[in-house]
Amino acid sequence: MKYKDYYQMLGVPREAGADDIKRAYRKLARKFHPDVSKEKNAEERFKEVGEAYETLKDAEKRAAYDQLGRHAPGEEIRPPPGWGGGNAGGAGPSFGGGFDGVDLADLFASFGAGRAGARSAGPQPGRDIEAQVSISFDKAFEGGELDLESFDLERGEHGQMRRVPRRIRVRIPAGVTDAQVLRVPGKGAKGQRGGADGDLYLSLRVDPHPLFRVEGRDVYVDLPLAPWEAVLGTSVELRTPAGRVELKVKAGTAARQKLRLSGRGLRRPDGSAGDLFAVVEIVVPETADERERDLYRQLAQGTGFAPRGGLGTEES
Repeated sequence: MKYKDYYQMLGVPREAGADDIKRAYRKLARKFHPDVSKEKNAEERFKEVGEAYETLKDAEKRAAYDQLGRHAPGEEIRPPPGWGGGNAGGAGPSFGGGFDGVDLADLFASFGAGRAGARSAGPQPGRDIEAQVSISFDKAFEGGELDLESFDLERGEHGQMRRVPRRIRVRIPAGVTDAQVLRVPGKGAKGQRGGADGDLYLSLRVDPHPLFRVEGRDVYVDLPLAPWEAVLGTSVELRTPAGRVELKVKAGTAARQKLRLSGRGLRRPDGSAGDLFAVVEIVVPETADERERDLYRQLAQGTGFAPRGGLGTEES
C-alpha cells in the first residue's frame, strides 16, 4: 500500500498532543469544506484531513500508524509482521488478499475493531463522531430538523470492513450560533455486542445572511433613511428574522444611531433572547431634478446648521 503522511496533512509535528491535532483538524476542515471553500482541490483536501484526523485522534490507531515509521508520501510500504494477512498468532485483523491497494483509513478502522474484539468479548460502546455542517441563518434562528448522511463500519461475511450508509435526523435548537458544537446523543458509531452507541458532535457553521449580522445573541440590520425622515421622524416597516414590524423613528435621528428592539435576537438556552438593532444609514437621492435641487438650495440658504462645526472648518 502507499504511505500517507498524516502529520504532514494536518501540518503538525509527530510529537503533537491530542489538543493540537484537534485544533489543526478543525482549522483545515473549515478551510477546505466543499460548501464554503474556493480552493480548486477543496473536496480532496477535506477528505484527506478527515482521514488523517480519524487515525491520529485515536491513541491506539496512532500508535499503530507510528509503527510504520517515516516514509515519503506515496512510497510503497508493507505494515509490520503480525498485522494480518493470515498471521499465525491471529492477533491482527485479516484483509484477505494482502495489503496491496488497502486504504490506510480502512486499515486502521479494521485494526481498531480487531484489537477491541481481542480485548473483550463483552459489550463494546461505539466511538464518538465529529463532523462539520453548514446551516442557514433562518434555521439557526428558528431551529428545525436537519437530515444528514453518515455511514457505519460493519464486518462483511468474509470479515472485511465495509461502509453501510445511514441517514440521521438531527434537531437543531433555536438560537444556535456559528462555531457552536452540538452534541447529539446516540448518533455516533454503532456499539458492538450490545454496547451503547457513540455520540455525534456537530460543529455548526451558520451561513451569512444578506441582511442580518450576528454579534453574540444580538442581531443587526441596516435601516436606510432619507434626510427628511431622519429630521422629521417617521414610521417604517422593518424586516426582522421573526417577521415584519412597524418601527417608529424619532425626529432628529442621527446616522449610525442604533434603534433597539428588545428580545428579537437569537434565543438563549434559558428561553430569553438577545436584541435586534436597526443601524441608521442616511441616504440621499442619486439623481435630483431642477425642482428638487431648488428646494435643497432654499434649505441650504435658510438653515443655520453647521455639520462640520466640530472640526473648526466653519466660519464663526
